[in-house]
Amino acid sequence: MNTDKIYAEAIAGEYAPKDTSKVVALKKLDRKAKSRANIFAYTFGVAMTLVLGLGMCLSMQVVGPGGVVFTVLGILLGLLGIAGVGLNYPIYKNLLLADKEKYAFEIIQLAREISDSAE
Repeated sequence: MNTDKIYAEAIAGEYAPKDTSKVVALKKLDRKAKSRANIFAYTFGVAMTLVLGLGMCLSMQVVGPGGVVFTVLGILLGLLGIAGVGLNYPIYKNLLLADKEKYAFEIIQLAREISDSAE
């Protein structure tokens, strides 16, 4: 298998004239199917990471007045953050799977139309 040929065909494919309306519609559907899961994963992941960091800071008495109450609160927040970060990926996969199933028929139908017209 000649990798240079494959690479050259991939580059040429980017510059070849396409039936833009169908290709653009397919790309939009693909982005639409993945966007909800991606937005959730980034937002929830950042939020839970911040909760974990705040919990660590409270438990190590870097922020806050210190004391046993804030240390225990920091530990609980840290555990909540760890649980949230750990659950982020399974939730993302479920959301992505649900959205892919929702748009699968339209994407497959449009991809078949594009591949049939290319032949």
